Formats: sequence, C-alpha cells, structure tokens
Amino acid sequence: MIIDLSGKTALVTGSTQGIGYAIAAGLARSGATVLVNGRTDASVGAAIERLTAEVVDGTFVAAPADVGTESGSRSLTDAHPRVDILVNNLGIFGAQPALEIDDDEWRRYFEINVLAAVRLIRAYLPSMKDAGWGRVLSIASDSAVVVPTEMIHYGMTKTALLSVSRGFAKDAAGSGVTVNSVMAGPTHTGGVETFVRELVGDDLPWDEAQHEFMVKYRPQSLIQRLIEPEEIANMVVYLSSPLASATTGGALRVDGGYVDSILP
Repeated sequence: MIIDLSGKTALVTGSTQGIGYAIAAGLARSGATVLVNGRTDASVGAAIERLTAEVVDGTFVAAPADVGTESGSRSLTDAHPRVDILVNNLGIFGAQPALEIDDDEWRRYFEINVLAAVRLIRAYLPSMKDAGWGRVLSIASDSAVVVPTEMIHYGMTKTALLSVSRGFAKDAAGSGVTVNSVMAGPTHTGGVETFVRELVGDDLPWDEAQHEFMVKYRPQSLIQRLIEPEEIANMVVYLSSPLASATTGGALRVDGGYVDSILP
C-alpha cells in the first residue's frame, strides 16, 4: 500500500508531543507539508527540530497558537487560511471524582476538547468542499463509549466528538471531503505515564505499573498493553490519503480491542 500525500498541507493540532507528534511525523513521511501546532513558539520550535531530525525529507511549518481559545484559533486560521488535511488532536484529560467536577471544569473540557475542533472544522471545511477534496479527522477515544468513572467529563467530550464528526460528514456529503473520528485506546504518552502514576503510585517499575493499570483500570484491552502513538498515527495517515476515499462519517477504532463491540 503506497500512501502519497505530496502536495497536501496538513494541520495537526497539539502536535508538539504524544499522539499529535507521531501523526505529524507520519503525515510528513508520506509527503505532506505539516503545520506543527502548540501553544508557544518555543514548544513548536523544539518539536520541529526533533521532527526534522527524525523525518529528514519532511517539510514542517511552525503554527503556534492556543487553539483551545477562540482568539488563538482565529490567529491560526488567519495565518494559514487553507489546509487539505485537518487533524483535531488537541485534548486534555485527567482523573477527578465525578461529584467534584465543578461547572468551570466541565466548561473547560468542552471548550478545549470539542469547541476547538468545531471552530477549525468550520474554518477549513468550506474551502475543502470548494476544492472537491479534503480530510477532516478528530482524535476521539474509547472513553467516548466506555466512559471511565474517574474522568466522566473527558468521556463526555469524546462522545461529543463522535457526533461532531458524523454531523459534519453529512454536511460534506458528495463533496469529495471525508470527515471521520479515530477512537484511540489507552496510549503510551508522557501524559498517560503521569496519569498511570497518579492511579497506581510511583513505587513500581514502569512495566509493572503499566501492567497494573491495564489490569485494574482497563481490563477490557485485548492486547493488554498501552498502544504506541505511531499505531494511532498509522490509521490517521491512511484516513488522510486518497485510498480512504469511501470512508466517511465513521468512528474508526485503534483501541487494542478495548471497546467490546463487533462494529468499528
């Protein structure tokens, strides 16, 4: 399977680390020019330096902006008014007892995890439709359908992203633009390492801590390990390509079999 994204420009939000970073690298390896996004010039510059070392033929463009805010999103779209591929990867998560999540925290999660994606889709989808080609992808989670008791507010936002993607796919019907969400399972990132430590403690070696986390908090996983970011990126790169032209309005799983369902 040959994936060639030469001539395409991709924006990956929250791409200075973790899953977003892996997606940026994967898209660049396939020939896309990748807009690397983070909140600060420094974080974006450092990420591009690492990416350039890893993907020697890759083309990366700095796109710093806090897209979790309306003004930050506007500054980004003003600087880069058109893209061919939009990957809404930005997201926050954290454990908190359900009855202790106050209104401000509910709003903060919705603003960053959902509205940030909606704003960018609204900004970029019209030009994609006019061009007759485009790809919109939002990184959701298994938590969208298997809501964790320790982070209900996070699960709510990921459920919303599934609806957002399905709805905008209908808006783009017949245009040559596809809109999908990718449901990532428990993934090995720096943030997740911190999260795992919060739940199982700092005393265990990492391999044992990861195993205890999966057994105790994510026992449904069929691969019984954390997913590597590159495994999420592989799905995103495929869905971003012309090869996925008949896949739209979907919620595609890269969850290690975590969701107990025979449907995608």
